[in-house]
Amino acid sequence: MQDFRQTYLSLCKEGGVKPQESVVAQIQESRAAHSSRLDLSGQCLSLDTCSVLARAFQNEITLTDVSLSDCMLSEEGAKVLLTGLCGNTTLKILDLKGNNLKSAGVELLGTLLACNKTLRRLVLEWNALGVWDEAFLSFCQGLASNSMLTQLDLRNNQINHHGASELALALKHNTTLEVLDLRWNNIGLLGGRILLEALQKNKRIVQLEVAGNNIPSDTLKALERTTGHNSDRKSTLRENHMKTQVLSKEIQKLKDKKSHQVLSLMETIDSQREEIRCSKRSTSIQIGQLQEALNEWKSAVNSITAKLQMTEEALTLSEQKNVNMVELLTQVKVEKEEQMERQSRERKKEQEDCVSREGKLFREIQNLSETNSQLRNKAEEMERWCKSQQHQIFELKQELTNSTAELNLRLAQAEDHLETEKRRSKQALRDMDCLRQKEVEHVNCNLEESERALQEHIFKLEGQRIQLKEEVQLHCSQQKQTISEIKAKTNHQSIEVDGLRRRIGELQQELLGKDQEKVAEVSQVRLELQEQIGHLQAERTLQRGLKEKICALERENKVLRSNHREVLLDKESEMSSMLEKLRLKEADIRRMREDESNRASYLQSAFLTYVQGSPLGHCSNPKK
Repeated sequence: MQDFRQTYLSLCKEGGVKPQESVVAQIQESRAAHSSRLDLSGQCLSLDTCSVLARAFQNEITLTDVSLSDCMLSEEGAKVLLTGLCGNTTLKILDLKGNNLKSAGVELLGTLLACNKTLRRLVLEWNALGVWDEAFLSFCQGLASNSMLTQLDLRNNQINHHGASELALALKHNTTLEVLDLRWNNIGLLGGRILLEALQKNKRIVQLEVAGNNIPSDTLKALERTTGHNSDRKSTLRENHMKTQVLSKEIQKLKDKKSHQVLSLMETIDSQREEIRCSKRSTSIQIGQLQEALNEWKSAVNSITAKLQMTEEALTLSEQKNVNMVELLTQVKVEKEEQMERQSRERKKEQEDCVSREGKLFREIQNLSETNSQLRNKAEEMERWCKSQQHQIFELKQELTNSTAELNLRLAQAEDHLETEKRRSKQALRDMDCLRQKEVEHVNCNLEESERALQEHIFKLEGQRIQLKEEVQLHCSQQKQTISEIKAKTNHQSIEVDGLRRRIGELQQELLGKDQEKVAEVSQVRLELQEQIGHLQAERTLQRGLKEKICALERENKVLRSNHREVLLDKESEMSSMLEKLRLKEADIRRMREDESNRASYLQSAFLTYVQGSPLGHCSNPKK
């Protein structure tokens, strides 16, 4: 209202019009009340004031209620005001009571109703509109084309049955007017019937006041019934409209909810697809890593098998050498037997010689018993000496038999050791093959259990593999070294056997060539045999130490083989479990894809059926 006051004063100043104090006071009062209503009732408005107000009404956007009742407007003033109100876009209530409008004003009222799109209530009481037939016709035409007016007050306007017919025609075309006040006019019986006929077509009028119009009671009751029906229809329509609004809101909410659910479902589907892609990429990477690890393990196993083949070849070579050694030992045995036979024949010859000598001596003693008693003593001494020689020979023979038996035992032990080594190597190879097959099966069974800690365990296993590889290489080198040592020792033993054989030949030559120096030779041979026995005992201790070392190496080899077997089993089980898990994951991914596609199609079909069966189709046609 402060803006309207300033607008009014500025327009008065521009037009050189003196502001009307009463009007300014009413504007000030409305501004003080912070109201959008301008009440100029009872003010006598001049033409200049009307023109300024008309221009202010065209510019004003805050006024919604204007009261100009009993202002005694002139014809020109009414024209100016109504012309200005035609350009207003905010006015909702207009009160023109008791202004005695003329024909031009009534026509402008029709123009105002035709062009104004905001006016909701119009009060035209005490204006004698029915006097001007042509102007009232224009007013009714404007009312017929109006689409916003809901309340119209036409009391005391001298409307007769002709005006009532024009008004009824307008009501047939108007679709917004709800309250019409026609009291204290001159409508009569004909006008009442015409209005009743119009109300039967117009279903919007809910209140019609026709008292004081000389209308019969039956027509009044019919009009009341018609307006009652219209009011009931309006209430039902209002309820239906409210219900429709509520349903539309609910439908909108359901639509929003369903769209949100569909969007969330699509987002979850997209996220699941992304997760599936990520898991597929990670599984492909893990499969590649596992394939690389498998290739590395295969290469390691191939290298180990090659090394085992090399060790087998070395063992075959050692076995061949052992066979050669056995042949040499058999030859040595044969030579020893021949030497023993020759020695026995020589001893028999010596015994026969001794017997012949004794016979000769006995004969000489018998012949010379009387003459040579000293020879008897010598003969007895000679007998004792022969017995001592025989005893020494027997001891030497016993020692030789013991030495040959020890050599035979050593040869048998060496053969048994070689055979056991051969059987162990073959058994170890068979065990390795069986264990490798079992490890592969075990790896295939236990792959599911080791996928989670696979990468960390792969690094650990890589270190263990390198360590085991180094240990296997070290063990192979140690085995090679021990084999070379065994070969050297066997060579040394063969050399020693050759030396012993040569020594035995020398002893035989010495025994054959030095019969007269037997005592010295026997003593010398005894010393040499004692030295050889000491050497043999030392060699025996060395062989025992070598056997212990061989046993320790075998135990270490068994431990390393068992560890290596366990590691291979673990790796193969992990690989098989990982492959199984990958297969299961691929199956799960395919199943999830099928489920998601089925779910999406099902949701799409359900959404389409829901949209087709929803109340939206019914809301599009309210008559249905």
